[in-house]
Amino acid sequence: MDNVSAAERYLPTAREAVRHFPIEARDLTPVWISENVTFRVTDDLDGGAYVLRLHRPGYHDLDALHSERDWTGALVAAGIGAPVGLRTRNGAWFVPVDIPETRETRYAGLTRWTEGEVLSDLLECGAGTELRWFHLLGAAIAALHNQAGAWNPPIGFTRHALDTDGLMGEAPWWGRFWESPLLSVSEQSLALAARFKIAAALDRLGRDRSIFSLIHADLHPGNVLVSGDRLAVIDFDDAAFGWHAYDLAVAIFHLQVEPNFVQAQVALLAGYRSARALSAETEALIPMFLLIRGLAVIGWLTQRPEHDPAPFLTSMKALILTQCQELR
Repeated sequence: MDNVSAAERYLPTAREAVRHFPIEARDLTPVWISENVTFRVTDDLDGGAYVLRLHRPGYHDLDALHSERDWTGALVAAGIGAPVGLRTRNGAWFVPVDIPETRETRYAGLTRWTEGEVLSDLLECGAGTELRWFHLLGAAIAALHNQAGAWNPPIGFTRHALDTDGLMGEAPWWGRFWESPLLSVSEQSLALAARFKIAAALDRLGRDRSIFSLIHADLHPGNVLVSGDRLAVIDFDDAAFGWHAYDLAVAIFHLQVEPNFVQAQVALLAGYRSARALSAETEALIPMFLLIRGLAVIGWLTQRPEHDPAPFLTSMKALILTQCQELR
């Protein structure tokens, strides 16, 4: 199904959902149709813009969605660019909505539209400024980790964990990558062997707040907005408890097959160190977390056949398998 057809499927539900919020919706424009369905909403009262998200069923329960709002609200209060939620007319963060055609019930939530250019678009434009952006991104990630490491979540806060079990256990958060049909039998064996080595290494890391706290967990440049020299982070759907090195790895994961990868990593870590300490031991973990991200993406693609895996596999599969072979 193309995005136009999908938008038509969800648009009546989106119109019904937005009526629960204290705005007068003038326009609903599809922004992204994937697991979550998002629309840009314009308020007829003051012209303000919002993002309406219909959350995918079965991924997060209501408590976990409320916890996401708790964290993003705390980030904003700390001066960090993050989504600002809007409550319903009844004071709730989310409202359940039914989609008759798919027989789904989804939670709908509204956040204020964050202005800015998508960092991935700026990087594609080039113009010799890529390293500057990665320096700023590193500093933004450090600010997020500073807040998370010092913050005490409220009672009842719940998010999943990207710990050893969440990444390399029997039921990883993004799927059993070592059984993926995207891999040959021999490649599956290689991924499985890497899984056991990584799990042992993660068990040795521990969970001290200096290296493990809430993380964004999907902090690639497509989830970063730029306004002047200020960065804002969006899409906290995958936010979890995890190792800080994972956020750093995700930020540069897509660049591994590009000639500027090393320079971008140096800039990212320099930006990070401008706002937060980063030990040599944690920096040395980034190659392993790059591999973890690659294996997670294979699991993710396996669970979502609606996505074409060819572009990813063409550019990244050989590299991931080489990293599995070289893992010690």
